[in-house]
Amino acid sequence: MRTEKISEFTTQRLSTYLRCLESLDESGVETTSSIMLAKQFDLNSAQIRKDLACFGQFGVRGVGYVVRDLKRHIVEILGINVVHKVGIIGGGNLGMALAEYAGFRKNGFLVVAILDSAAAKIGLASRSGVPILGMNALDEVIRSKGITMAIIAVPAEAGQSVCDLLVAAGIRAILNFAPVRLASRPGTKIMSIDLSVSLESLSYFLSGQHSNPLQSGENFPAASLASD
Repeated sequence: MRTEKISEFTTQRLSTYLRCLESLDESGVETTSSIMLAKQFDLNSAQIRKDLACFGQFGVRGVGYVVRDLKRHIVEILGINVVHKVGIIGGGNLGMALAEYAGFRKNGFLVVAILDSAAAKIGLASRSGVPILGMNALDEVIRSKGITMAIIAVPAEAGQSVCDLLVAAGIRAILNFAPVRLASRPGTKIMSIDLSVSLESLSYFLSGQHSNPLQSGENFPAASLASD
């Protein structure tokens, strides 16, 4: 494995490759290649080889990639071969919807608590049974539940204060859905998802300003497909 820092774009593309390999595995495909992956899933074969080379040599000469082996390697690289316990901050519509998302559990992320400051919500639970607990017990909940990741799903004005509380409680990995840019802290990773920004990008496309005919059918399933 290379010793220099691996870019975030590279690790995000690994997640895309993993989804492709999962699809192949479910279809009974045993081996593949960068060219086959690129053709079937609209990827870049050279980029696939470059990204995988950052982490070792996974191909077999004359065979290509063994689908299940490569899938296992990527799972280990991404650190999702263990369960990560997640806490959601905000028991509103978005927070409750995220708590019910089955894809988290499938990929090794277990939502174990929802935290909220509204007294009327404390003591209730999501449809799948995730308890809603009080923000005043944040430190205790994180410690007792073994939470290592947090999702912020609160209004913009509360985003930074919630982030600060999480960092003070020892959380180093945060997924932010609050529509505000959060100040990062050393040793902490914050990834923000602003749904309005994505919709505005689509609006720009529909407005007619997007005039390149070669890109009229472009598809961006994830930012991870961008080049370094």
